[in-house]
Amino acid sequence: MPLPPLTIYRHDRSERALITPAGEIDLDTVPLVRASLARCLRDGIRTIDVDLTVVTFCDCSGLNAFLHASQRITAAGGTLRLHHPPPMLVLMLDVAGCEFLLLGVPFGRLSPPPGYAPVTTVPVPPHRSVPSVPPVRVLSGGAV
Repeated sequence: MPLPPLTIYRHDRSERALITPAGEIDLDTVPLVRASLARCLRDGIRTIDVDLTVVTFCDCSGLNAFLHASQRITAAGGTLRLHHPPPMLVLMLDVAGCEFLLLGVPFGRLSPPPGYAPVTTVPVPPHRSVPSVPPVRVLSGGAV
């Protein structure tokens, strides 16, 4: 018997909840993610931590669900934080400028999974020169 593509566990502590999805978050499974986050709001939970340690895949529909939930939770006076996201989700959050969702205050004793390293940028050493790019002429009123 195959495992379901996504299972979501919820653990409440007073007005705080830990949501732990396990599996893949994609177009087919994102309604379950949306429903579980919305249910927290309906239940009066205002601080939601999402532990993504056992999420094997998350596409842009998952990112959209987290952004939508964050907006609703923030409007209700709460916070949503993602912990231990898969590398692809980290990249999408970085590109979209949504790092504010990442790595909030830990819930209980969450710890990074083995091999987890936060995204860092490495500065270009000063002895390297970056080739200059000639300016591009911009045309208006027509196709380029």
